[in-house]
Amino acid sequence: MQRLKQKLYLGFLHMHILYHANKEPFYGVWMMEELKEHGYQIGPSHIYPLLNSLEEEGLLSVEHKLVDGHTRKYYQITNEGQLVLNDLMEKVKELSNELFETTEHGGINHAK
Repeated sequence: MQRLKQKLYLGFLHMHILYHANKEPFYGVWMMEELKEHGYQIGPSHIYPLLNSLEEEGLLSVEHKLVDGHTRKYYQITNEGQLVLNDLMEKVKELSNELFETTEHGGINHAK
């Protein structure tokens, strides 16, 4: 059960990262702080492998920028990443509508 939960959690992390990469380029520390605001507890030893895997899959690209004398990697979504994100968003929307569908009486139609 724990392994399945971790896989689902990882999927949400990937989607969250792609969502923000689609809005604007970001760097790793910013993403850790953003995820923390949403209840995710993720540190450098987890975020950078996630970002690297999304880059290796061709979903993110990286641009190196010099900031205060240090090189910082900025991640942004690729065309392939946008296609994947759009597909995932449709699936989430469909599932969300089904999960939280309101009944004729205005209540939520919980799983049967």
